[in-house]
Amino acid sequence: MHSRDGRIESGPRSRRRVLAATGGLAAGLVGVAGCLGSTDGVRVLAAGSLAAAFENGIGPAFESASGLRYEGEYYGTNAVLRLVEDGTKHPDVVIGADVELLRERLYPDHADWDAEFAANEVVIAYAPETALGSRLAAGEPWYEVFATADEGAIAISDPDLDPLGYRALLLFELAERAHELEGFRDAMADKVARVADEPQLLAGLENGDRACAVAYSNMAAERDVAVRRLDDAYNFGDAAFADRYARASYTTDGGHTVEGTPVVYNATVCSDADAPAAGREFVSFLLENGTLLTEHGLRVDDSLPRFHGAPPEAIEP
Repeated sequence: MHSRDGRIESGPRSRRRVLAATGGLAAGLVGVAGCLGSTDGVRVLAAGSLAAAFENGIGPAFESASGLRYEGEYYGTNAVLRLVEDGTKHPDVVIGADVELLRERLYPDHADWDAEFAANEVVIAYAPETALGSRLAAGEPWYEVFATADEGAIAISDPDLDPLGYRALLLFELAERAHELEGFRDAMADKVARVADEPQLLAGLENGDRACAVAYSNMAAERDVAVRRLDDAYNFGDAAFADRYARASYTTDGGHTVEGTPVVYNATVCSDADAPAAGREFVSFLLENGTLLTEHGLRVDDSLPRFHGAPPEAIEP
């Protein structure tokens, strides 16, 4: 258990084990059945931060409720969208962790609507037994702790593949501005370890390779690691601070500039989906099962779901 100030208060199904896949852009997680190749169920290509929630909870629950097979594959959102754009993957449903990014990249060629269904927040996960972790647990300002970290002690996901990665850099920029820490963002960008495979971001804490990682709240909860929660002005989790988040920006190696935004997940059914009806049924399942999503560390408040474009009648509110 943990509080907002960061002080600590104190076997999957065999067919659906989550496997690590390797190799450049294709680094991600794939359910054993989840090769996005068959058509007797629904094929989902989703943000890597949802891997554990979907493989261990949402996917099996959907199978039980619908009688359809769930096949999931997980990568950083930038990678997810690139795989769809270049035709490498042909999912029924695409889910991203940056609503505007999905719309900019998939509209109008691959989709013309989406549904926002859950939110999240950025936290600092840490290993309490490390020097950095013990300082975070003692309540020291996180940015002062990070400033003294050795190279590679702190992990972030790859900002060119994943919104979580560039949100980490935007977090550093917001802290630099708020606390007059000249050069803090650039210094942190140079010293952090960049993990291409988002679902494996926290593995370094568990095996002793890293002291800290900038992660999403649900990822830390799923792995049961210690966290330092951040003020809403920095955690990309409160829409009331959207204007503040947008003061920071990042340009990917592909030349795409993104501004800071609240962490919200949106889903769409691809225009060329092989099983569009199954895709719509899965998106409807997400919208109708907010409690299940919250059980896996996501946020679902009264403002959700929200729709963009013209969703099919089958899943309209």
